[in-house]
Amino acid sequence: MRTRPADFRFPNTSARVQYVTSAATVSAGSDPERTTDAGPAGPPVASPGDLLRRLRQRHPADPVTHVERVPPRAGTTAPWPSWTPEDLRAAYARRGVTAPWRHQAEAASLAYDRRHVVVATGTASGKSLAYQLPALATLLADPRATVLYLAPTKALAADQLRAVATLEIEGVRPACYDGDTPRAEREWIRRHSRFVLTNPDMLHHGILPGHAQWSGFLRRLAYVVIDECHVYRGVFGSHVAHVLRRLRRQCARYGRTGGPTFVLASATSGDPAAAAGRLTGLPVTAITEDTSPRAGVTFALWEPPLLPPEPSAAAAGSPSPSAAAAGSPSPSAAAAGSPSPSAAAVVLPEQGGHRAAGDTPPMPAPRQESPTGSDLTQVRRSALRETADLLADTVAAGVRTLAFVRSRRGAEVVATSARRSLDEAVPGLGDRVAAYRGGYLREERRELERALLHGDLLGLASTNALELGVDLIGLDAVVICGYPGTRASLWQQAGRAGRSGQEALAVLVARDDPLDTYLVHHPEAVFGAPVEATVLDPANAYVLGPQLACAAAEAPLTPADLELFGDGAKQAVRELVEAGALRQRPTGWYWRHRERPEVDLRGEGGTPVCVVEAATGRLLGTVDGGSAHFLLHPGAVYLHQGVSYVVDSLDLDDGCALVHPEEPDWSTHARDVTSLSVVSVRSYVDAGPVGLFLGEVDVTSQVVSYQRWRIATGEVIDTRPLDLPARELRTVAVWFTLSPESLLVAGVDPADVPGALHAAEHAAIGLLPLVATCDRWDIGGLSTAVHPDTEAPTVFVYDGHPGGAGFAERAYGMAASWLRATRDAIAECGCESGCPSCVQSPKCGNGNNPLSKPDAIRVLDVVLDNLPEVARV
Repeated sequence: MRTRPADFRFPNTSARVQYVTSAATVSAGSDPERTTDAGPAGPPVASPGDLLRRLRQRHPADPVTHVERVPPRAGTTAPWPSWTPEDLRAAYARRGVTAPWRHQAEAASLAYDRRHVVVATGTASGKSLAYQLPALATLLADPRATVLYLAPTKALAADQLRAVATLEIEGVRPACYDGDTPRAEREWIRRHSRFVLTNPDMLHHGILPGHAQWSGFLRRLAYVVIDECHVYRGVFGSHVAHVLRRLRRQCARYGRTGGPTFVLASATSGDPAAAAGRLTGLPVTAITEDTSPRAGVTFALWEPPLLPPEPSAAAAGSPSPSAAAAGSPSPSAAAAGSPSPSAAAVVLPEQGGHRAAGDTPPMPAPRQESPTGSDLTQVRRSALRETADLLADTVAAGVRTLAFVRSRRGAEVVATSARRSLDEAVPGLGDRVAAYRGGYLREERRELERALLHGDLLGLASTNALELGVDLIGLDAVVICGYPGTRASLWQQAGRAGRSGQEALAVLVARDDPLDTYLVHHPEAVFGAPVEATVLDPANAYVLGPQLACAAAEAPLTPADLELFGDGAKQAVRELVEAGALRQRPTGWYWRHRERPEVDLRGEGGTPVCVVEAATGRLLGTVDGGSAHFLLHPGAVYLHQGVSYVVDSLDLDDGCALVHPEEPDWSTHARDVTSLSVVSVRSYVDAGPVGLFLGEVDVTSQVVSYQRWRIATGEVIDTRPLDLPARELRTVAVWFTLSPESLLVAGVDPADVPGALHAAEHAAIGLLPLVATCDRWDIGGLSTAVHPDTEAPTVFVYDGHPGGAGFAERAYGMAASWLRATRDAIAECGCESGCPSCVQSPKCGNGNNPLSKPDAIRVLDVVLDNLPEVARV
């Protein structure tokens, strides 16, 4: 048996002993028999091992490739710091906290001494007390002091509001101030609340632009708490870094001497002090030793089984009925009547993160030749279908379970499927399962959170909206549908279970994706590797310029302010002056326009689109602007808590989609086209027949049509055109070129070059998260046998965010490691001609056609054989 210290960091990567492999039997744990607070819906489960064994038994072939046992850990307490007020100690005692854990006391003491600190410890390690203790102690000692708490999600802020409010500290008056706050309450909060909980978006759009109304609060601001700060990575993190600098600037303007003290909480991450320093622009001390107790966790890697081969449903690329039944309806490769480009000119795109993560469904499985020569299609069972079954099975066993699903649509599908299965077994049991995602109204979200906490719900299928910090005591199991993109997120999601001190089960269900397949067959990449560092770049010119414009709109910029905003600020101001956005005066730089700059922190493609029921005017929810083209185009099927609606119209200017309820027997899937042009080259490696490049590119994408698929059979009903505006993205890309002669020598025929490059591109995108803090939805790609800018066979991988997010730079710096892992993942896959587990992509804009698995290996061999040692670092 393999055991490690249960701090979820797994620092010891050398002494690994395999615990369970796919053919082994899991021994049940020794936990006493127990049930959830809500009572069992089926036979009680004695332990996570017993539950896992029960789940595995429904498959003829064991789907579990590995089981990791994280042993329990005892906690180490420390005395209350001497400065802790007696009233505060009593308040914590009423909640059952008699003494802090040692890391809590250390972090709290640093913060009370006005030192900026980040607490980077495991899930459920009590990070909230580390910042509540100094903040509330200061509020009790100074009746005029204030505290600002920032959370990346509204659910987390609401959860922290409950935690602070239950302490019942007199005079604190905690309150949430976000987009859900009624306007009638906002004035009261500005004037009277001393502990304001909000998010970076509201700070950016509401508080800082109205800083004059907040002057008293900012003048007395003692602490800024930044919860789950590891979320602030990439472009989003870079924007938030400048929002925090704008906050510090306004505090200084209103006379806060020395500025507020920053206390940050983070999941375990690589070099948290450096990341927190980049985020705040201040020196930060890290507390990383987790001294809290932790229940044991059984963590299983689960690969859905292959379905039996079936004759292809249609000659024109339709998916098989087995694929449709598995819960993965798929769009076609091309619109009806589309011309077929020549092999030499074909451009094969994979979309990046400027659309909503995971909202585009998987593509059809490859067509494989059977031994008898008949055309057969074999696919792996859908991860969504497998997750839904696992959720239903655990709920039926009385186990309170949270299933994490990567997309809003996927969360709805999993919840609906699990409810249906439970109702077939025990009528009414399906009512104890629900979906939870962004876009729900505030009242719906709060009711779902309450129902789960009180046991009214036994199962919840959620997007990552519940990944962060929300205290879900009583959960026994977590099912994770697809690798969430980083090991930090994986452990955050797994840590949602077992918070009440009981043994827990976590299951990672692999999608048909090269990265997921690689991880479930290489568990050392999950359990033996350190947690990723948080990547953000405040000097990103595409972030810095707009943020300086926002700062100037709040108050004229001065030379001293430019020092606050760091490297590149002077150049950015000069460019803003040249563009006519700023006017220089002896007292500083002034914003020239009446309207404020429009800056989207999260890069979601504009303002949210409201989904409105046409007949009643009832607001159902919202969808971010970047996803509206795919989810709310006219004719699209929109799901909301298991109810289907069809979109009548989409008005992007007014941000409104009108829908009507309907239960069609078809689903819809949008198609888009992408083109890419090289703007400039930052750096390159000349490796003879191979070139490796880093530079700026322009990516243009447009949703051009959608297809309707028969739900029962997967049959394509028709393809319908759409007239939606194109969207343009300037970003950073890494790309490699190969000479046609090198490909010929390697055995790649000219006719096979498009498929070889396309397959290599898909796999490279799927494996990039191994070397960069991203997931495949943060990035995009494109391959072509002859690109007009390079005049050679080329594969591009680009950041899916304006101005880049640091992922392409990371890929360029670790090109050999990245491409070696890519090559190995393709070569080690057990399929014959390529499958979703190696070279197919769930978001390919060209229908995963053409693809050539063996030629992709040859392409990557040429690249790896020719890259110089300097590119292999």
